Amino acid sequence: MSEPPFAIAPTVRATPPAWRRLGAGVITGAADDDPSGIATYSQVGAQFGYSMLWTTVATVPLMIAIQTICAHVARVTGVGLATNLAAILPRALVFGLVGLLVVNNVVNLAADIGAMGDAVALLAGGHARYFALLCASVSLVLEIFIPFRHYAPILKVLTLSLFAYVLTACVVGIPWMEIVRHWMPEHVDHAMLVAVVAVFGTSVSPYLFFWQAAEEVEEERADPNALPLLIAPERASAEFRRIGIDTDLGMTYSNVVAFFIILTAAVVLHGAGVTSVDTSADAARALQPLAGRFASVLFTLGIVGTGMLAVPVLAGSAAYALTEVLGKEGGLERPLSQARTFYGVLAAATVLGTLLTFLPISPLRLLFWSAVINGVIAVPLMAGIMWVACSRRLMGQFALTGWLRGMGWSATAIMGLVALGMLW
Repeated sequence: MSEPPFAIAPTVRATPPAWRRLGAGVITGAADDDPSGIATYSQVGAQFGYSMLWTTVATVPLMIAIQTICAHVARVTGVGLATNLAAILPRALVFGLVGLLVVNNVVNLAADIGAMGDAVALLAGGHARYFALLCASVSLVLEIFIPFRHYAPILKVLTLSLFAYVLTACVVGIPWMEIVRHWMPEHVDHAMLVAVVAVFGTSVSPYLFFWQAAEEVEEERADPNALPLLIAPERASAEFRRIGIDTDLGMTYSNVVAFFIILTAAVVLHGAGVTSVDTSADAARALQPLAGRFASVLFTLGIVGTGMLAVPVLAGSAAYALTEVLGKEGGLERPLSQARTFYGVLAAATVLGTLLTFLPISPLRLLFWSAVINGVIAVPLMAGIMWVACSRRLMGQFALTGWLRGMGWSATAIMGLVALGMLW
Protein backbone atom coordinates (compact mmCIF):
# COMPACT_ATOMS: atom_id res chain seq x y z
CA MET A 1 0.00 0.00 0.00
CA SER A 2 1.82 3.09 -1.25
CA GLU A 3 -0.60 5.79 -0.08
CA PRO A 4 -2.43 6.13 3.23
CA PRO A 5 -6.19 5.67 3.02
CA PHE A 6 -8.24 8.83 3.34
CA ALA A 7 -11.87 9.21 4.29
CA ILE A 8 -13.12 12.58 3.09
CA ALA A 9 -16.86 12.94 3.51
CA PRO A 10 -17.54 16.52 4.62
CA THR A 11 -20.98 17.86 5.31
CA VAL A 12 -22.11 21.41 4.70
CA ARG A 13 -21.59 23.28 7.96
CA ALA A 14 -19.50 26.21 9.08
CA THR A 15 -16.28 25.56 10.92
CA PRO A 16 -16.84 26.07 14.67
CA PRO A 17 -14.43 28.21 16.72
CA ALA A 18 -11.41 26.36 18.15
CA TRP A 19 -12.69 26.51 21.75
CA ARG A 20 -15.95 24.86 20.73
CA ARG A 21 -14.05 22.05 19.03
CA LEU A 22 -12.45 20.99 22.30
CA GLY A 23 -14.11 17.80 23.41
CA ALA A 24 -12.65 14.54 22.08
CA GLY A 25 -9.81 14.58 24.63
CA VAL A 26 -11.96 15.86 27.51
CA ILE A 27 -14.72 13.32 26.83
CA THR A 28 -12.16 10.51 26.47
CA GLY A 29 -10.45 11.41 29.74
CA ALA A 30 -13.72 11.67 31.64
CA ALA A 31 -14.99 8.36 30.19
CA ASP A 32 -11.90 6.71 31.64
CA ASP A 33 -13.40 7.20 35.12
CA ASP A 34 -16.35 4.93 34.34
CA PRO A 35 -18.14 2.82 37.01
CA SER A 36 -15.77 -0.11 36.40
CA GLY A 37 -12.83 2.25 36.87
CA ILE A 38 -14.46 3.67 39.99
CA ALA A 39 -14.78 0.13 41.34
CA THR A 40 -11.11 -0.59 40.62
CA TYR A 41 -9.97 2.66 42.25
CA SER A 42 -12.27 2.07 45.23
CA GLN A 43 -10.96 -1.47 45.69
CA VAL A 44 -7.35 -0.27 45.47
CA GLY A 45 -7.98 2.52 47.99
CA ALA A 46 -9.83 0.20 50.38
CA GLN A 47 -7.14 -2.51 50.18
CA PHE A 48 -3.93 -0.45 50.13
CA GLY A 49 -4.93 2.92 51.61
CA TYR A 50 -2.87 5.95 50.59
CA SER A 51 0.06 3.90 49.27
CA MET A 52 -1.44 3.63 45.75
CA LEU A 53 -2.14 7.32 45.22
CA TRP A 54 1.17 7.68 43.38
CA THR A 55 -0.23 5.66 40.46
CA THR A 56 -2.65 8.48 39.56
CA VAL A 57 0.33 10.80 39.12
CA ALA A 58 2.51 8.27 37.27
CA THR A 59 -0.16 7.55 34.65
CA VAL A 60 -0.71 11.21 33.63
CA PRO A 61 2.25 11.53 31.20
CA LEU A 62 1.61 8.03 29.83
CA MET A 63 -2.03 8.84 29.06
CA ILE A 64 -1.23 12.24 27.58
CA ALA A 65 1.47 10.81 25.32
CA ILE A 66 -0.44 7.84 23.85
CA GLN A 67 -3.77 9.67 23.53
CA THR A 68 -2.11 12.65 21.82
CA ILE A 69 -0.40 10.26 19.40
CA CYS A 70 -3.70 8.48 18.62
CA ALA A 71 -5.34 11.83 17.88
CA HIS A 72 -2.39 12.89 15.70
CA VAL A 73 -2.55 9.69 13.64
CA ALA A 74 -6.27 10.12 12.98
CA ARG A 75 -6.04 13.85 12.19
CA VAL A 76 -3.09 13.37 9.84
CA THR A 77 -4.44 10.39 7.88
CA GLY A 78 -8.17 11.06 8.11
CA VAL A 79 -9.02 7.51 9.24
CA GLY A 80 -9.19 5.63 12.54
CA LEU A 81 -6.62 3.47 14.28
CA ALA A 82 -7.82 0.07 13.06
CA THR A 83 -7.56 1.16 9.42
CA ASN A 84 -4.05 2.50 9.99
CA LEU A 85 -2.98 -0.61 11.92
CA ALA A 86 -4.31 -2.86 9.14
CA ALA A 87 -2.24 -0.88 6.62
CA ILE A 88 1.03 -1.75 8.33
CA LEU A 89 0.46 -4.92 10.42
CA PRO A 90 -0.75 -8.43 9.47
CA ARG A 91 -4.54 -8.34 9.23
CA ALA A 92 -4.85 -11.47 11.40
CA LEU A 93 -2.96 -9.72 14.21
CA VAL A 94 -5.16 -6.62 13.95
CA PHE A 95 -8.29 -8.80 13.98
CA GLY A 96 -7.01 -10.57 17.10
CA LEU A 97 -6.27 -7.34 18.96
CA VAL A 98 -9.60 -5.80 17.95
CA GLY A 99 -11.37 -9.01 19.01
CA LEU A 100 -9.79 -8.79 22.47
CA LEU A 101 -10.79 -5.13 22.63
CA VAL A 102 -14.43 -5.93 21.78
CA VAL A 103 -14.65 -8.77 24.32
CA ASN A 104 -13.13 -6.62 27.04
CA ASN A 105 -15.42 -3.72 26.17
CA VAL A 106 -18.48 -5.96 26.53
CA VAL A 107 -17.27 -7.01 29.99
CA ASN A 108 -16.71 -3.37 30.91
CA LEU A 109 -20.15 -2.50 29.57
CA ALA A 110 -21.68 -5.17 31.79
CA ALA A 111 -19.91 -3.72 34.79
CA ASP A 112 -20.90 -0.15 33.97
CA ILE A 113 -24.53 -0.89 33.11
CA GLY A 114 -24.92 -3.04 36.22
CA ALA A 115 -23.34 -0.35 38.39
CA MET A 116 -25.71 2.29 37.00
CA GLY A 117 -28.69 0.05 37.78
CA ASP A 118 -27.43 -0.51 41.32
CA ALA A 119 -26.81 3.21 41.78
CA VAL A 120 -30.29 4.25 40.60
CA ALA A 121 -31.85 1.55 42.81
CA LEU A 122 -29.79 2.82 45.74
CA LEU A 123 -31.19 6.32 45.23
CA ALA A 124 -34.78 5.56 44.19
CA GLY A 125 -35.46 2.02 45.39
CA GLY A 126 -36.68 -0.76 43.12
CA HIS A 127 -35.05 -3.56 41.13
CA ALA A 128 -31.50 -2.73 40.07
CA ARG A 129 -31.58 -4.92 36.93
CA TYR A 130 -34.64 -3.12 35.54
CA PHE A 131 -32.90 0.21 36.06
CA ALA A 132 -29.80 -1.20 34.33
CA LEU A 133 -31.95 -2.19 31.35
CA LEU A 134 -33.49 1.29 31.29
CA CYS A 135 -30.10 3.05 31.39
CA ALA A 136 -28.72 0.84 28.60
CA SER A 137 -31.83 1.41 26.46
CA VAL A 138 -31.71 5.19 26.86
CA SER A 139 -28.01 5.26 25.98
CA LEU A 140 -28.50 3.06 22.91
CA VAL A 141 -31.43 5.11 21.58
CA LEU A 142 -29.44 8.36 21.96
CA GLU A 143 -26.44 6.89 20.13
CA ILE A 144 -28.45 5.52 17.21
CA PHE A 145 -30.99 8.28 16.60
CA ILE A 146 -29.18 11.50 17.56
CA PRO A 147 -26.37 12.69 15.23
CA PHE A 148 -23.06 12.96 17.01
CA ARG A 149 -22.86 16.74 16.54
CA HIS A 150 -25.95 16.99 18.78
CA TYR A 151 -24.96 14.12 21.08
CA ALA A 152 -21.41 15.35 21.78
CA PRO A 153 -22.59 18.36 23.86
CA ILE A 154 -24.53 15.94 26.08
CA LEU A 155 -21.33 13.95 26.67
CA LYS A 156 -19.44 17.14 27.47
CA VAL A 157 -22.01 18.09 30.12
CA LEU A 158 -21.82 14.60 31.63
CA THR A 159 -18.08 15.07 32.22
CA LEU A 160 -19.07 17.49 35.01
CA SER A 161 -20.52 14.57 36.98
CA LEU A 162 -16.96 13.60 37.91
CA PHE A 163 -16.77 16.55 40.29
CA ALA A 164 -18.99 14.46 42.57
CA TYR A 165 -15.89 12.51 43.64
CA VAL A 166 -13.90 15.62 44.46
CA LEU A 167 -16.84 16.88 46.54
CA THR A 168 -17.17 13.49 48.25
CA ALA A 169 -13.53 13.62 49.33
CA CYS A 170 -14.04 17.13 50.68
CA VAL A 171 -17.11 15.99 52.64
CA VAL A 172 -15.33 13.07 54.32
CA GLY A 173 -12.27 15.20 55.20
CA ILE A 174 -8.74 14.87 53.83
CA PRO A 175 -5.82 14.13 56.22
CA TRP A 176 -3.11 15.68 54.05
CA MET A 177 -0.23 15.11 56.48
CA GLU A 178 -1.13 11.43 56.75
CA ILE A 179 -1.19 11.19 52.95
CA VAL A 180 2.29 12.72 52.68
CA ARG A 181 3.67 10.20 55.19
CA HIS A 182 2.17 7.18 53.43
CA TRP A 183 2.28 8.34 49.81
CA MET A 184 4.47 5.42 48.65
CA PRO A 185 4.22 1.72 49.62
CA GLU A 186 6.65 0.42 52.22
CA HIS A 187 6.92 -2.95 50.48
CA VAL A 188 5.76 -4.41 47.16
CA ASP A 189 4.23 -7.87 46.83
CA HIS A 190 2.40 -9.71 44.07
CA ALA A 191 -1.02 -8.39 45.15
CA MET A 192 0.23 -4.82 44.87
CA LEU A 193 1.77 -5.49 41.44
CA VAL A 194 -1.55 -6.85 40.21
CA ALA A 195 -3.25 -3.74 41.63
CA VAL A 196 -0.74 -1.50 39.84
CA VAL A 197 -1.47 -3.27 36.53
CA ALA A 198 -5.20 -2.90 37.21
CA VAL A 199 -4.86 0.86 37.82
CA PHE A 200 -2.58 1.33 34.80
CA GLY A 201 -4.93 -0.84 32.71
CA THR A 202 -7.92 1.20 33.85
CA SER A 203 -6.11 4.47 33.06
CA VAL A 204 -4.22 3.56 29.86
CA SER A 205 -7.14 1.70 28.27
CA PRO A 206 -7.22 0.46 24.65
CA TYR A 207 -10.82 1.55 24.12
CA LEU A 208 -9.74 5.14 24.79
CA PHE A 209 -7.14 4.88 21.98
CA PHE A 210 -9.78 3.98 19.41
CA TRP A 211 -12.43 6.39 20.70
CA GLN A 212 -10.33 9.57 20.63
CA ALA A 213 -8.93 8.72 17.20
CA ALA A 214 -12.45 8.02 15.88
CA GLU A 215 -13.80 11.30 17.24
CA GLU A 216 -11.00 13.22 15.53
CA VAL A 217 -12.12 11.62 12.27
CA GLU A 218 -15.78 12.43 13.05
CA GLU A 219 -14.96 16.09 13.74
CA GLU A 220 -12.94 16.33 10.54
CA ARG A 221 -15.77 14.84 8.49
CA ALA A 222 -18.26 17.23 10.09
CA ASP A 223 -16.21 20.27 9.05
CA PRO A 224 -16.66 21.14 5.33
CA ASN A 225 -13.34 22.99 5.33
CA ALA A 226 -11.32 20.23 7.03
CA LEU A 227 -9.05 17.77 5.23
CA PRO A 228 -6.49 15.24 6.51
CA LEU A 229 -3.32 17.09 7.38
CA LEU A 230 -1.42 15.15 4.75
CA ILE A 231 -3.55 17.02 2.21
CA ALA A 232 -3.78 20.31 4.11
CA PRO A 233 -0.46 20.55 6.05
CA GLU A 234 -0.82 24.31 6.55
CA ARG A 235 -3.38 23.60 9.29
CA ALA A 236 -1.11 21.27 11.25
CA SER A 237 0.14 23.79 13.79
CA ALA A 238 -3.32 24.94 14.85
CA GLU A 239 -4.76 21.41 14.89
CA PHE A 240 -1.90 19.93 16.92
CA ARG A 241 -2.17 22.84 19.38
CA ARG A 242 -5.90 22.15 19.80
CA ILE A 243 -5.29 18.40 20.25
CA GLY A 244 -2.58 19.11 22.81
CA ILE A 245 -4.74 21.40 24.96
CA ASP A 246 -7.77 19.10 24.67
CA THR A 247 -5.83 15.96 25.57
CA ASP A 248 -3.80 17.55 28.37
CA LEU A 249 -7.00 18.81 30.00
CA GLY A 250 -8.86 15.54 29.56
CA MET A 251 -6.15 13.22 30.87
CA THR A 252 -5.25 15.49 33.80
CA TYR A 253 -8.92 15.77 34.74
CA SER A 254 -9.26 11.98 34.57
CA ASN A 255 -6.36 11.39 36.93
CA VAL A 256 -7.34 14.11 39.40
CA VAL A 257 -10.72 12.40 39.74
CA ALA A 258 -9.06 8.96 40.08
CA PHE A 259 -6.86 10.42 42.84
CA PHE A 260 -9.92 11.56 44.81
CA ILE A 261 -11.75 8.25 44.36
CA ILE A 262 -8.77 6.30 45.75
CA LEU A 263 -8.42 8.93 48.48
CA THR A 264 -12.08 8.66 49.51
CA ALA A 265 -11.87 4.87 49.69
CA ALA A 266 -8.61 5.07 51.64
CA VAL A 267 -9.90 7.60 54.17
CA VAL A 268 -13.32 6.07 54.78
CA LEU A 269 -13.17 2.37 53.90
CA HIS A 270 -9.53 1.46 54.59
CA GLY A 271 -9.59 3.66 57.68
CA ALA A 272 -12.58 1.69 59.00
CA GLY A 273 -11.04 -1.71 58.21
CA VAL A 274 -13.16 -2.31 55.06
CA THR A 275 -10.59 -3.71 52.62
CA SER A 276 -12.81 -5.12 49.87
CA VAL A 277 -15.67 -3.77 47.74
CA ASP A 278 -17.29 -5.63 44.87
CA THR A 279 -18.64 -2.74 42.78
CA SER A 280 -18.75 1.04 42.71
CA ALA A 281 -22.31 0.85 44.10
CA ASP A 282 -21.02 -1.27 47.00
CA ALA A 283 -18.48 1.46 47.69
CA ALA A 284 -21.34 3.99 47.80
CA ARG A 285 -23.29 1.76 50.21
CA ALA A 286 -20.26 1.36 52.45
CA LEU A 287 -19.77 5.12 52.55
CA GLN A 288 -23.21 5.86 53.98
CA PRO A 289 -22.80 4.50 57.56
CA LEU A 290 -19.16 5.61 57.70
CA ALA A 291 -19.26 9.05 56.05
CA GLY A 292 -22.93 9.99 56.04
CA ARG A 293 -25.83 10.06 53.60
CA PHE A 294 -24.63 13.15 51.73
CA ALA A 295 -21.27 11.61 50.82
CA SER A 296 -22.97 8.41 49.71
CA VAL A 297 -25.46 10.28 47.51
CA LEU A 298 -22.70 12.32 45.87
CA PHE A 299 -20.71 9.18 45.14
CA THR A 300 -23.83 7.45 43.74
CA LEU A 301 -24.79 10.35 41.48
CA GLY A 302 -21.27 10.29 40.09
CA ILE A 303 -21.71 6.61 39.17
CA VAL A 304 -24.86 7.33 37.16
CA GLY A 305 -23.36 10.33 35.37
CA THR A 306 -20.09 8.65 34.49
CA GLY A 307 -21.94 5.50 33.41
CA MET A 308 -24.08 7.42 30.93
CA LEU A 309 -20.86 8.96 29.60
CA ALA A 310 -18.84 5.73 29.46
CA VAL A 311 -21.41 3.38 27.89
CA PRO A 312 -21.45 5.14 24.49
CA VAL A 313 -17.64 5.42 24.56
CA LEU A 314 -17.19 1.70 25.28
CA ALA A 315 -19.79 0.53 22.77
CA GLY A 316 -18.73 3.17 20.24
CA SER A 317 -15.01 2.34 20.39
CA ALA A 318 -15.79 -1.36 19.81
CA ALA A 319 -18.02 -0.45 16.86
CA TYR A 320 -15.44 1.90 15.34
CA ALA A 321 -12.61 -0.62 15.67
CA LEU A 322 -14.51 -3.64 14.31
CA THR A 323 -16.17 -1.67 11.50
CA GLU A 324 -12.82 -0.28 10.36
CA VAL A 325 -11.05 -3.63 10.39
CA LEU A 326 -13.94 -5.12 8.37
CA GLY A 327 -13.55 -2.33 5.83
CA LYS A 328 -17.09 -1.00 6.35
CA GLU A 329 -18.33 2.58 6.57
CA GLY A 330 -19.60 3.78 9.92
CA GLY A 331 -19.71 6.46 12.57
CA LEU A 332 -22.02 8.14 15.05
CA GLU A 333 -22.57 11.03 12.64
CA ARG A 334 -24.00 8.73 9.96
CA PRO A 335 -27.68 7.73 9.89
CA LEU A 336 -28.62 4.13 10.59
CA SER A 337 -29.37 3.42 6.92
CA GLN A 338 -25.76 4.29 5.95
CA ALA A 339 -23.95 2.46 8.77
CA ARG A 340 -25.84 -0.75 9.54
CA THR A 341 -22.70 -2.74 10.44
CA PHE A 342 -21.47 0.00 12.78
CA TYR A 343 -24.76 0.34 14.63
CA GLY A 344 -25.21 -3.44 14.62
CA VAL A 345 -21.90 -3.87 16.47
CA LEU A 346 -22.76 -0.99 18.81
CA ALA A 347 -26.17 -2.45 19.64
CA ALA A 348 -24.83 -6.00 20.01
CA ALA A 349 -22.11 -4.87 22.42
CA THR A 350 -24.64 -2.94 24.53
CA VAL A 351 -27.16 -5.80 24.54
CA LEU A 352 -24.53 -8.41 25.44
CA GLY A 353 -23.20 -6.18 28.20
CA THR A 354 -26.72 -5.75 29.56
CA LEU A 355 -27.41 -9.51 29.45
CA LEU A 356 -24.20 -10.19 31.39
CA THR A 357 -25.56 -8.15 34.29
CA PHE A 358 -28.24 -10.84 34.81
CA LEU A 359 -25.65 -13.63 35.22
CA PRO A 360 -24.36 -14.70 38.67
CA ILE A 361 -20.80 -13.50 38.04
CA SER A 362 -18.66 -11.97 40.78
CA PRO A 363 -18.53 -8.25 39.87
CA LEU A 364 -15.21 -7.67 41.65
CA ARG A 365 -13.43 -10.50 39.83
CA LEU A 366 -14.93 -9.43 36.51
CA LEU A 367 -13.97 -5.78 36.95
CA PHE A 368 -10.52 -6.23 38.39
CA TRP A 369 -9.31 -8.80 35.87
CA SER A 370 -10.85 -6.85 33.03
CA ALA A 371 -8.60 -3.95 34.05
CA VAL A 372 -5.63 -6.32 34.22
CA ILE A 373 -6.38 -7.66 30.72
CA ASN A 374 -6.63 -4.05 29.53
CA GLY A 375 -3.15 -3.43 30.90
CA VAL A 376 -1.74 -6.44 29.08
CA ILE A 377 -3.35 -5.96 25.64
CA ALA A 378 -2.52 -2.25 25.76
CA VAL A 379 1.17 -3.11 25.25
CA PRO A 380 0.98 -4.66 21.74
CA LEU A 381 -1.61 -2.07 20.71
CA MET A 382 0.63 0.78 21.86
CA ALA A 383 3.58 -0.75 20.00
CA GLY A 384 1.45 -0.98 16.84
CA ILE A 385 0.23 2.61 17.24
CA MET A 386 3.81 3.82 17.66
CA TRP A 387 4.87 1.91 14.56
CA VAL A 388 2.09 3.59 12.60
CA ALA A 389 2.84 7.03 14.06
CA CYS A 390 6.54 6.74 13.17
CA SER A 391 5.89 5.47 9.63
CA ARG A 392 6.73 8.01 6.93
CA ARG A 393 4.73 5.92 4.46
CA LEU A 394 1.54 6.59 6.43
CA MET A 395 2.30 9.85 8.22
CA GLY A 396 4.52 11.58 5.65
CA GLN A 397 6.18 14.70 7.03
CA PHE A 398 4.16 14.28 10.25
CA ALA A 399 5.83 11.01 11.29
CA LEU A 400 6.63 11.28 14.99
CA THR A 401 9.92 12.81 16.03
CA GLY A 402 11.35 14.46 19.12
CA TRP A 403 9.83 14.38 22.60
CA LEU A 404 6.45 12.95 21.58
CA ARG A 405 8.10 9.97 19.90
CA GLY A 406 10.28 9.42 22.96
CA MET A 407 7.32 9.72 25.33
CA GLY A 408 5.24 7.31 23.24
CA TRP A 409 7.88 4.58 23.22
CA SER A 410 8.62 5.22 26.90
CA ALA A 411 4.92 4.81 27.76
CA THR A 412 4.84 1.55 25.78
CA ALA A 413 7.95 0.26 27.58
CA ILE A 414 6.62 1.22 31.02
CA MET A 415 3.30 -0.53 30.37
CA GLY A 416 5.24 -3.59 29.22
CA LEU A 417 7.40 -3.60 32.36
CA VAL A 418 4.34 -3.24 34.60
CA ALA A 419 2.62 -6.19 32.90
CA LEU A 420 5.79 -8.31 33.07
CA GLY A 421 6.22 -7.41 36.73
CA MET A 422 2.75 -8.71 37.51
CA LEU A 423 3.34 -11.96 35.60
CA TRP A 424 6.72 -12.44 37.29
